[in-house]
Amino acid sequence: MSAEEPPPSTPALSGPDLVRKALAEAKAASRAKGTAPRRTSRRGSAARAAGDSRDPVPFGAAITRLVAERGWQDTTTAAGVLANWDRVVGPEIADHCQPVSLLDGELVLVAESTAWATQLRLLTKTLLSRIREHAGEGVATKIVVRGPAQPDWRKGPRRVQGRGPRDTYG
Repeated sequence: MSAEEPPPSTPALSGPDLVRKALAEAKAASRAKGTAPRRTSRRGSAARAAGDSRDPVPFGAAITRLVAERGWQDTTTAAGVLANWDRVVGPEIADHCQPVSLLDGELVLVAESTAWATQLRLLTKTLLSRIREHAGEGVATKIVVRGPAQPDWRKGPRRVQGRGPRDTYG
């Protein structure tokens, strides 16, 4: 080749090939200066991987964090026993009694008949052990069994001695 001959021509780049070449040149220049870009994952930058308080989180994780922050573990455990009563004690017992409340370790049950109320009083230790297996120690420490009776007019934890409601309908 002589000095007068032009260099062999390269085909003109266009479209995606031109962009790839420009990007490769920019990366090479950046590496030469020592300012190469950091590698990022497919899901986002390293800063996002660390987590931001505004990032979305799964619903269960958000509820678990809220319960822990507010100190509602005992309340949710008690509600879990009442909501899953048939799984805790089994379907046969659950068909004949309903849990009414679970406050301060005292579980109140209402039986469908006096015979079932007597049977449940005899099964108190068994029921407490099943609750302990399901929900943990100390959730229920005492069981109060009520039989089928007239409506309970009492509202709230305080009581006043007296004859109770009268027939005022006639």
